[in-house]
Amino acid sequence: MKKLYLVLSAFSLLLLNACTKDFTEVNTNPNIPTKVTPNLLLSGVIKSAVNEQVGQAWGTGNLLVQYTAKIQFVNEDRYLWGEKNGIWSNVYGNMRNVQNIIDLASSSAPVQQNYLGVALVLKSWLFSMATDAYGDIPYSEAVKAKTNGIYLPKYDTQEQIYTGLLADLKKANDILGTSNEAISGDILFNGSVIKWKKLANSLRLRLLMRLSKKKSVNADMQAIVANATLNPLMTSNDDNAELKYLADVPANQWPLYGSRVGSIDEIRVSKTLSDRLSAINDPRLAVFGRPSQNSVAAGNPKIEGIPNGLGDVAALNYNGGPQGVSRIGYSYACLVCNDNGQAAPLPNVARGIIMNYAELQFILAEAAEKGMISSSTTAETYYLNGIQANFAYYAAMVPAAYGINVTPAASYYTQPAVAYIGSNTEKLGKIALQKWVSLFFTGLEGWFDWRRTGLPVIVPGQDNLNNNKVPVRFIYPLAEQALNATNRAAAVTRQGADDINTLVWIAK
Repeated sequence: MKKLYLVLSAFSLLLLNACTKDFTEVNTNPNIPTKVTPNLLLSGVIKSAVNEQVGQAWGTGNLLVQYTAKIQFVNEDRYLWGEKNGIWSNVYGNMRNVQNIIDLASSSAPVQQNYLGVALVLKSWLFSMATDAYGDIPYSEAVKAKTNGIYLPKYDTQEQIYTGLLADLKKANDILGTSNEAISGDILFNGSVIKWKKLANSLRLRLLMRLSKKKSVNADMQAIVANATLNPLMTSNDDNAELKYLADVPANQWPLYGSRVGSIDEIRVSKTLSDRLSAINDPRLAVFGRPSQNSVAAGNPKIEGIPNGLGDVAALNYNGGPQGVSRIGYSYACLVCNDNGQAAPLPNVARGIIMNYAELQFILAEAAEKGMISSSTTAETYYLNGIQANFAYYAAMVPAAYGINVTPAASYYTQPAVAYIGSNTEKLGKIALQKWVSLFFTGLEGWFDWRRTGLPVIVPGQDNLNNNKVPVRFIYPLAEQALNATNRAAAVTRQGADDINTLVWIAK
């Protein structure tokens, strides 16, 4: 028996040795990478963040600043809100991979300055959306659970956050182009370092203009504008930071293209938009909306919007019902939302916009009109550049098959409501109106800018449920009350009540 035991023991040891030999190699799945490179992360961050931007424009931003309105399920349009966590979840979800890109680029030998610069631009843009939507948010201690063991990040003040965002954008501009690695995985600019630099500086001007309500930013804006070599800016629509979608499944299509027909159809052109653009004979209205079915049937096609904020019954019956209210333009519609005998829309027409050249020109026009910058270019020239660029953008974007002429008549620019004449207040109002038009479908940017200036005027709908106030922020995710209660409470104490009517610091 003892000999048998020894034999069995020896045999077991041989089996054990055989089972453990090359254990790591045998149990490693070659199809699951354990390390990644920045290019593998970059495209996913861009796609996810820009698609969220499109979704926010569709579901909230366009309604708030009255580009669109709803004919049913109207609570959103009447400001009966709960928590809105899309921006919060998307920003902090994407920031994990943005931080991974920063860490990978920084630890490389030599440092991959181009990837680092791109990541800093994305970081700044993402956090700017979050802080502009919610106010004080986790920033300096965010996404540091794994690396630093910080599971309950503090909420930084919005002033501190803006300081950090602007510093990161300046650093991005300074380091982009100082290393030689090609930027792969870049579905925004196809690896163009100069376009990332232009975006960094253009975003700096956007944020500085937002900050100008709280402190003087004239010197910082002037420093950027005065040295185009050191601080390149967007110079045409070719520099637009926009994600161009692809046509074929399973490619990266326009995010709303596959939406449920009813969900698309419940959102229509706002009367605010149709009235304002009709008053100045603006051909962009035909891009944003379609003639109502009733007007087409009557032989007099026209785009007829619906007032924002109507109650359920009033909204569904306005102007004789849904056939008397214009749908959104073909460029933004789903495949089966064709009507009036037109061909079905193409799935790759609309863009996911981060920032465009027209917006930059309107920022510079406002800065010049207010005397914030000194330049050989006048405020009027910046203003006209912005309008012309936006017309050119849509003329190039909209397929000829849609039969839409986006070129304005020469008289468009000389009419009193458009011509750059009048008092300083009147000129700023015209800049704000044209900027408002140019920000169509640019996420929440139209809302953020309106909140700063109050222009153009947005009047809550007659059946609104927020005491005749346009909301000015999102409430914090309710989960934060359980997951990060102490830090959230400190932010609320500092900022004010956690509701949709509490202005964030930068807008006060």
